[in-house]
Amino acid sequence: MLTFSPQAFFMTTEDSETIVHRDINWLSFNERVLQEAEDKRYNPLYERMKFLAIFSSNLDEFFRVRVSQLRQMKRVEKSIRKKLSLRPNKTVKEILKRVKEQQERFGKIYQEQILPELEENNIYLLPAEDYDTTQAELADIWYKTHLKKHVEPQIVKLTSSAGVFLENQSLYFCITFAGDGELGFVNIPVGASSRFIELCSEGDTHYITFVDDIVRHKIPGLFPDKKINGIYEIKLSRDAELYLDDELDGILAERIYKSLHQRMEGQPTRLLYDASMEKADVKRLRKLLNLGKIDMMPGGRYHNFNDFFKFPDPSNNPKLRYEPLEPLRHKTLATSKDYFTAIREKDQLVHFPFMSFNYLEEFVEQAAVDPAVTEIKISFYRIAEESRLTTALENALKNDKKVIIFVEAKARFDEENNIEWGRKFEEKGAQVIYSYPRIKVHSKILLIRRQEGEKNRRYAYIGTGNFNGETSKIYTDHGLFTANKRLTKELNRVFRVLEGELIIPRNKHLLVSPFTTRRTFEKLIHQEMENARMGKKAKVMAKMNQLEDVEMIELLYKASQAGVEIRLIVRGFSSLIPGIRGLSENIYMTSIVDRFLEHGRIYLFHNDGEELMLMGSADWMTRNLDRRIEVLTPIYDQDIFNELKDILEIQINDNQKARIHDAGEHNQYVTKKQGEEAIRSQAAIYDYLKKKHTHT
Repeated sequence: MLTFSPQAFFMTTEDSETIVHRDINWLSFNERVLQEAEDKRYNPLYERMKFLAIFSSNLDEFFRVRVSQLRQMKRVEKSIRKKLSLRPNKTVKEILKRVKEQQERFGKIYQEQILPELEENNIYLLPAEDYDTTQAELADIWYKTHLKKHVEPQIVKLTSSAGVFLENQSLYFCITFAGDGELGFVNIPVGASSRFIELCSEGDTHYITFVDDIVRHKIPGLFPDKKINGIYEIKLSRDAELYLDDELDGILAERIYKSLHQRMEGQPTRLLYDASMEKADVKRLRKLLNLGKIDMMPGGRYHNFNDFFKFPDPSNNPKLRYEPLEPLRHKTLATSKDYFTAIREKDQLVHFPFMSFNYLEEFVEQAAVDPAVTEIKISFYRIAEESRLTTALENALKNDKKVIIFVEAKARFDEENNIEWGRKFEEKGAQVIYSYPRIKVHSKILLIRRQEGEKNRRYAYIGTGNFNGETSKIYTDHGLFTANKRLTKELNRVFRVLEGELIIPRNKHLLVSPFTTRRTFEKLIHQEMENARMGKKAKVMAKMNQLEDVEMIELLYKASQAGVEIRLIVRGFSSLIPGIRGLSENIYMTSIVDRFLEHGRIYLFHNDGEELMLMGSADWMTRNLDRRIEVLTPIYDQDIFNELKDILEIQINDNQKARIHDAGEHNQYVTKKQGEEAIRSQAAIYDYLKKKHTHT
């Protein structure tokens, strides 16, 4: 069990400690990922290795983004930080303490569970010192053939003013020599080869090695005149932010594109090093790289465990992975050759990854060749590589459809890909609009205009997930197809805002950030509070990725005190503290981490018996409410309403993969009560949808 100091865990408000610091709480989410790496009940060996990879990848991004921002806060004048209750140093120290504990737990899982279980399956991951003569010869051959020309050894004097430059997220060996005046550095050219090399097989027994160990094996020959004391792997993470100038002249997308190199040269945020390195050598390395003590993070022998996503499986043993999940057929769309007729007659709802992303792709494909379709508008937050969807949009352009594409140029780590795709679409004749300097477009929206006789009808898709076929296989999301005029008319206004034709979209039905989302949610919660005061049933059920907005949290506290029953599912971090007597005893919150990444946002208000449900792209975070273009849609179709409510209730009743959010963030699993059915919600939802959409 992780421990931490309450003083660092809570952000102090004027009256009491009621708001959890988001960055400290995020570590609790990553601990849940680590729990999945330990869970032998449901997760086969290779899936547990993937959770180690996810944990590692999450942590890298956390340091590059969140810890970097905390470091930037240290530059703010101390008197201003004090007024704003900003304590970046204290927060970073607490983060490093908890990360160190989690890294130790990570290492224990890897050493005591993963490696022995691999060996039980006749898969051996060999370190360089365990190579036998044959394996050493094979390693030599691999090095000469694939790695030698990419390896660049160097010796740096500790008195050198030039120092050494380490590329962001790249792996190196730091070599210590007899005497303390120099350090050696050798890059590990992972990009020139797979991270894992199968050296040889003997019958059903397979021997795999890190490419790191092949390089390690050759290091004595790279420094023939030196007495080597130690060889230690290191990795430097750099700031991921693009600090652009404030002036807004020029094309924002172009300025972002030209600034991407900053990430490779950004401010260091963490040096991960082999914890077996001597303290004196750690100090020399730190000074050479001009780092502070707070930047140093001890780790294991290897880094970049996100490479375990691609760990080879020479055994081809299906028991080492999840059983494949056959995508479910949608009861209407699967047999429909004309989506427009099906959607015009009735709203349709799809669920990823339980259903195929093909339904959305086929909708756009049909629109691309339909003579009646005149216009397609779509917003992209993260564009996939070449896909059926992008091909369909290109085909629509060939067929003289008007195609308007909004591209978010500031989607972190996807800027280059998004901008390049925007350029491709522009070249093919699309009207491409890039994001605004101070606001992101996070909506997942599509609008198609179709001329039907004398009528000009619009068809819409509003989802919770990106238009990305690859992520749709691992993110749980929902998407609504509708021709409801109340919704399509207002969605058209949203696109007109994106096109610069409107400043504010007038809307009564859709919730659109930053215009109406916050005040609508506030109004709905206040209505529940009023019903509770009148002795009526009052309840809020909500599922989201993150919960951070202070005003929303304080309103939820007031609602709890008024007697409103509040049931939340928050996958990631939450700054709200549930279950505190006199403050939040009517709030119960869980988090589900399982095979797929929970990504859908659903909000349900009892509304004095006339329940109101909303679904869309926005979490209860300040950025989603005030600084992004977000769209949430009410669910007006009763069948779809019932389906989404059933799914929400299945997740609320999860007693296998749900963890309880509490004041101590202990990440305890929800306990199945005696006589209760075991509910693993993702599997239960698949079974529910299978029955619901099976043709009878």
